[in-house]
Amino acid sequence: MEVETASSHHKRDGSMSSVASSVASSPDGKRELFEFFGWVFHLGVNSIGHEYCHLRFLFIRGKYVEMYKRDPHENPGIRPIRRGVIGPSLMVEELGRRKVNDGDVYVIRFYSRLDETKKGEIACATAGEAQKWMEAFDLAKQQAVYELSRGGSARDKLNVETEINLAGHRPRVRRYAHELKRLIRIGQGPETLLRRSSTLGNGYFQSNAGDVIEANDWKCVRTINGTRILEDVSDSKAGKSALVKAVAVIEASADTIFEMILNLERHHRYEWDTFSGDLELIDSYDGHYDVVYGTFDPKYLTRWTSKKDFIFSRQWFRAQDGTYTIMQLPAIHKKRPPRSGYKRITVNPSTWEIRAINTPMGMNTAKCLVTHMLEINSVGWCRWKNDHCSKFEKTVPYALLCQVSGLKEYVEANPVLKSEAAAAFSQVKVSDLSSSNSDYEDINGEDEFYDAVSADSSSSEGSDDEETDEKVKKVRLKNVSWAIAGLALKKLSGTDARNELDRCVAPISIDLSNFRGSLARGKDDSDKDCWSSPSGDGFAIRGKDYLRDNTKVKGSNPLLQLIAVDWLKVDGKLDNVALHPKCLVQSEAGKKLPFILVINLQVPAKPNYSLVCYFAADRPVSKKSLLAKFVNGTDAFRDARFKLIPSIIEGYWMVKRAVGTKACLLGKAVTCNYLRQDNFLEIDVDIGSSSVARSVIGLVLGYVTSIVVDLAILIEAKEETELPEYILGTVRLNRLKPESAVQFGV
Repeated sequence: MEVETASSHHKRDGSMSSVASSVASSPDGKRELFEFFGWVFHLGVNSIGHEYCHLRFLFIRGKYVEMYKRDPHENPGIRPIRRGVIGPSLMVEELGRRKVNDGDVYVIRFYSRLDETKKGEIACATAGEAQKWMEAFDLAKQQAVYELSRGGSARDKLNVETEINLAGHRPRVRRYAHELKRLIRIGQGPETLLRRSSTLGNGYFQSNAGDVIEANDWKCVRTINGTRILEDVSDSKAGKSALVKAVAVIEASADTIFEMILNLERHHRYEWDTFSGDLELIDSYDGHYDVVYGTFDPKYLTRWTSKKDFIFSRQWFRAQDGTYTIMQLPAIHKKRPPRSGYKRITVNPSTWEIRAINTPMGMNTAKCLVTHMLEINSVGWCRWKNDHCSKFEKTVPYALLCQVSGLKEYVEANPVLKSEAAAAFSQVKVSDLSSSNSDYEDINGEDEFYDAVSADSSSSEGSDDEETDEKVKKVRLKNVSWAIAGLALKKLSGTDARNELDRCVAPISIDLSNFRGSLARGKDDSDKDCWSSPSGDGFAIRGKDYLRDNTKVKGSNPLLQLIAVDWLKVDGKLDNVALHPKCLVQSEAGKKLPFILVINLQVPAKPNYSLVCYFAADRPVSKKSLLAKFVNGTDAFRDARFKLIPSIIEGYWMVKRAVGTKACLLGKAVTCNYLRQDNFLEIDVDIGSSSVARSVIGLVLGYVTSIVVDLAILIEAKEETELPEYILGTVRLNRLKPESAVQFGV
């Protein structure tokens, strides 16, 4: 592979700023644009078929993109080697980590849905930096969509401008001028990029006020070097295994800690990892999954007399709020059969969670909450916990729990890891672009909190947030991404979803016996391979005063009624299921319903599956409601508002950690296609369009027969008049069986 070095480049002075927003308005009301810039790796194949990796300086100005060989700030008058516009059909996908020569980079692929020749790949030093570039491309797309919506000359101009293409032979272009009012730098200089040093700050991702991923009752049993070791005591009849975790607040960015944990180089791990210092990458898949081989000479574990080796798989992803999750499971691999002189051991299943913590504005530091959770044999654990038996301290689980303490002390001993993580925050207020621009505002619309309420919220690990000991509510500044907030849950009462359905029309009676899906409706919680519709009080949604105090409330009953669920097996991706003659939407009973919302979750597997949920309204949709704006609005508006909250009620603890309970804007995470006709809106959710989503759904399918999962769908409220939020619909999927899926069309 051909690689360009950065020896001739120099770092430009100036502090790095986190990505904040794409548009703002000046005091005179004129539209202002932001500029994003920074060093990236440009990946591709040249005219003779050789792969290349060039260091390039990338600009995004409004909807325009330019690529330079050198920093134009230091080289005035330099011409871009590539340029173009971001069109409304742009699709951006994170491909995860990829090894380029001797280092790992994070790859972003983008392409046009209308022209497959318009495509390209860039790579970044860290996952956090890659996320910022993805958001920058998304903001450029929003700018293009906005100009397209204005019609007239703007539409004509957009049609004649050339879309950016980073693949193939580069055309000769002339530099152009564009008015800019804000500059936002992504990343540092090229030397930093090549060193792959994690120098990103918190960005605008904020920490969460509590951990309600599951209804566990965590009890602190020991504190070691500032790291708390806790045990889940919610199950008094914990069988052969116990769930324990080590938790600490570390003064470094989440990006820095994530890179440290993934880094396999022994001269780094030897300084903080007492167990897995000797690691070797065996195989890597799809950018978010790899297999690692390790050896361990337990010199200080006197109970062992021989060297040990082990194999484990790692699967990682970054949530919309910036939280990293790394899942580690014991594995086997044909490239590493049993080795002479070594005893093969099975490492404990474990997960890492690295979550950024809010720090006061102006502080030149970053913090993150690091949690390492693992499943261990309960016999040795109980002895150590009860009588401080020293034998447990000579075991692998104990060495794993001490990794968090090792990270904390390593960062304390290396101040550069603290200072380099600091970022200058951009305090930006996003102003309206037009009277109907709410689909472009608040691009940091990821929900800032866990939104599935545990069965016992009082037992959630609120004590883990050492930076939020105070209970004072902090005021949220509207449309400012760095606003700090707390979570307060209270029962929502007296809500009628603000007349989303037309109350001037008498409601019809919906007889569920008239609607049959391929998946059976459950009679009680003991039924399997079935569905039901739970209430909304298990989910936390935005309350009436959310824009002022960030208060969330428990949801009430769904607005729409779940009438049927199809569990389908398909050869390819199934789109527009509502148009099929055998679909219940096309039945006589279906045509009489005032409105049907069809959610088609397209599950990538072998074979592929589609889980289709049908939600019905007993009245027509009110013409001036938020629901009407969503149903009849643009795809850009729908992508910015369509939200899903998952919650694993029963299932393996690692699956719970992977799925989480965070609200997800599906249109930002995966590709959603919309079909609006007659009395229905169908949303086809292509889970396979995201490598992260594919990775998580692959894990879920492995345990699907033992999982009970609740899903809530809603439209995210961003304006005062849209609050409080309400839940559109809910569905509970009880221990689905893949073999019970019905072949579509049969």
